[in-house]
Amino acid sequence: MPQLDLSLDAAQLTAQLVDIPSVSREEKVLADAVETALRELPHLEVLRDGNAVVARTALGRAERVVLAGHLDTVPIADNVPSRLEDGILWGCGTSDMKSGVAVQLRIAATVPEPNRDLTFVFYDQEEIEADANGLKRLAEKHPEWLAGDFAVVLEPSSGEIEGGCQGTLRVLLHTTGERAHSARSWMGRNAIHGAAPILERLAAYEPRRVEIDGLEYREGLNAVRIEGGVAGNVIPDACTVTVNFRYAPDRGEDEALAHVREVFDGLYEDLVVDDSSPGALPGLGRPAAAAFIEAVGGTPQPKYGWTDVARFSALGVPAVNYGPGDPNYAHKRDEHAHVDKILHCEERLRAWLTLNGSNPA
Repeated sequence: MPQLDLSLDAAQLTAQLVDIPSVSREEKVLADAVETALRELPHLEVLRDGNAVVARTALGRAERVVLAGHLDTVPIADNVPSRLEDGILWGCGTSDMKSGVAVQLRIAATVPEPNRDLTFVFYDQEEIEADANGLKRLAEKHPEWLAGDFAVVLEPSSGEIEGGCQGTLRVLLHTTGERAHSARSWMGRNAIHGAAPILERLAAYEPRRVEIDGLEYREGLNAVRIEGGVAGNVIPDACTVTVNFRYAPDRGEDEALAHVREVFDGLYEDLVVDDSSPGALPGLGRPAAAAFIEAVGGTPQPKYGWTDVARFSALGVPAVNYGPGDPNYAHKRDEHAHVDKILHCEERLRAWLTLNGSNPA
């Protein structure tokens, strides 16, 4: 079985992690290696569910922080094993997100007495369908394993704090008509034309901007697909407009759906929810978050998009995204991470968790 050397710095450890292939649903070898390495650390309790591994301290601190990252990658694209060239580490998963996982492991190994109790979560199957997500499974089966006052998901964010995340809702708006020969169009009713008021409502829509914890989240309501038509000489009797609503995390899923129904009231025959995931509040006003921002530096930004921080928010744990990888290179054949950013992330997290007096027990 491959062995992980937690005495290496986070960049060198990233290379070890990359060299253990762990495409989604094939994480067992890496999960075994992570579990074995963590069980060598006497200050941690280690738990496992499938190919997800959780380790945590029990020091009785006033706050608990969760550091989370997924073990899996997208399919390898001739970019394993890793290689190091001029301060850049190349390979599948370097950015998304084995560099973040390496930082987690280094903190687990080198900070035995943190100023906050810590929970480390290493989970599987993040890169595939949501129902398979290992963090979702843990939240349903073992929510107590994920309990905390604040969470950091080490998804690639180029070493910048991205607070919370947007919620996303996708709905299908159906319009109907009456089929007819296009040469006798007056004998039918065109369902595609019936979708025009929906598009007009979208074009006139003014998306909301809302400030939460000093971060401005911008919402968006957009048509992302239109489907309809039977043949080149047929008046269509059905049309579907797919609409995606990206909303600020102060709205819940039910509120987001109610808003979409209100916007399009009277303009559709039927509305079907095709996908829905809630957003996540950043929680930057929490003491742990304030100390985190001070230690990490920079100016926090809102997260435009959805990440697993939302799963923590659903459990009542505010969360941010903070990882050394560059999201612009995630999943690419030329995926890579800069060594200096990996080491900086490791250094900053260690400073946050060892700063004397920042959170007395």
